[in-house]
Amino acid sequence: MIETDVLIVGSGPSGSAAALFLSSYGINTMVITKHRWLANTPRAHITNQRTIEILSEFGVGDELMASSVLNEIMGNSIFCETLAGNEIARIKSWGAHPERLSDYKIASPFSICDIPQTYLEPILIGRAIKNGAHVKFSSEYIQATQDKQGITVTAFDRLEKREYQIRTKYLIGADGARSKVCSDAQLPMKGELNLAGCINIFFDADLSALVSHRPGALFLIFNNEAISGGIGLGALRMVRPWKEWLGVWNYDITQPPPIITENDAVNILKKLIGDYDVDIDIKSISTWTVNNMYAEEYSNQRIFCVGDAVHRHPPNNGLGSNTSIQDSYNLCWKLAYVLKHYAGQELLKTYNQERVPVGKAVVARAMQSISESQELSLSLGLDKPTVSTAEFLSSDEDIGITRRSRFYKALRLKNYELNGHGAELNQCYRSAAILSERVSNEEEKSDDLFFMYHSTFTPGARIPHVWLSQKGKIISSINLVGHGKFSLFTGIAGKKWISAVEKYNQEHACKINAYIIGPGEEINDIYGDFYGRCHFDENACVLVRPDGHIAWYCRDNREHDKRLAEDMAKLLLK
Repeated sequence: MIETDVLIVGSGPSGSAAALFLSSYGINTMVITKHRWLANTPRAHITNQRTIEILSEFGVGDELMASSVLNEIMGNSIFCETLAGNEIARIKSWGAHPERLSDYKIASPFSICDIPQTYLEPILIGRAIKNGAHVKFSSEYIQATQDKQGITVTAFDRLEKREYQIRTKYLIGADGARSKVCSDAQLPMKGELNLAGCINIFFDADLSALVSHRPGALFLIFNNEAISGGIGLGALRMVRPWKEWLGVWNYDITQPPPIITENDAVNILKKLIGDYDVDIDIKSISTWTVNNMYAEEYSNQRIFCVGDAVHRHPPNNGLGSNTSIQDSYNLCWKLAYVLKHYAGQELLKTYNQERVPVGKAVVARAMQSISESQELSLSLGLDKPTVSTAEFLSSDEDIGITRRSRFYKALRLKNYELNGHGAELNQCYRSAAILSERVSNEEEKSDDLFFMYHSTFTPGARIPHVWLSQKGKIISSINLVGHGKFSLFTGIAGKKWISAVEKYNQEHACKINAYIIGPGEEINDIYGDFYGRCHFDENACVLVRPDGHIAWYCRDNREHDKRLAEDMAKLLLK
């Protein structure tokens, strides 16, 4: 029987990321996937700042950026009747607008980029294999049986046509929206499936003449045919500029998924493009449905689920793969700490406490964005099939004023989808692994939290990014945390905390990195942002978890050794 510490089922973004994280932590890790290889279509692509921060920690940041389309090329979202036809509006997206650019630059050392799954997954799984992870393709998960010591998983080798067993201490279900692991674990799901039907057409076509002067990742098509029966619009998504594309069309969800021939696909694409002479090479055709569903629990004893297995929603806001990777990041340091006996088994329960609210919020935000797309369609008069959008909006009578007012109001709401910075970075965990008072309901529900990022040292939040000087070299505060360790920050007036860390490290296998921030120290707040913009008190101490989230913020300047040891024991649930 094969034995491993952690078995991961699925090699998509959440599964390949989990393999990367665990193997980097030195955990014996195995991945099985029923497929012969990794993603063969682009699927998820928007990669936000937090995800790049995380993946850069594990040494693949440069490789990711080299394989991505950069922000300045993907920064327009175009609303049009067809690609070659009437352009209705544009939104500068993902922080590309000068008004928002500073928000994004202040928030992170990285910019949002576009990297399709076909490029992302090989980078993640390749580095995991280099780290020592074992990956078995054409190997299908069948079932899992738990006991007090571990899990016995039965899998089917599709090449050898035989079943075999794997003994693992923990199982991660990263097997997507039809997750068998999630079903077998009987995780409670809430929501609805099959709300709308969509067709993806992956194709090659040189569309440079139509788009190179207005570069963007998304070209959203609003015409009567495109919106029928589906999510309220059609789309052309840039995969690689400007010759590789993904077209999105809709079908009537009350009917079975249509059988789309290559000729059908070409005809659909020409309706979206609006140029019937363009040469098109179809690469693949697939259908998918819009779901509005999330799990109310992400784990059952030793089985944990991540990614689309536990939050199923449309691609609006570009949060899908980002949330999936961040699920794995939250879970994997905890698994590593328990396996290394740094933490108690109870730490694993905080995965549910912290990530279930995130998944629920992401699903709700994506569904709200679909509703806003439908309102935008209605504001363009697309429920009146005989009227063009230009004609509908251009009236100089009172009705025209009313229509244009409704349209621009609907257009502004799309910023919550295309510039929803807060939805990407404002996650603030509440669990037994965070020592904090609970924030108010008013703060949690604020729409502004979806739109704008707020840097804060509030326990549970991600540590703010500020530029610091380390021996004359400019680095981000983000670079000082993670790598499987807790990190403690204090000011010159808080040097006793450094002595407390040294004592703790001598007495415990779990190590803490400690930093004094200030003039004359190895690390200096050279721009004054750590103490200024982020309002850090130099008498205080902030302790940051291995996942970059703040564990506690302490202003108590007494009994440093005792306080640190006691609070670390609380945080690790030992």
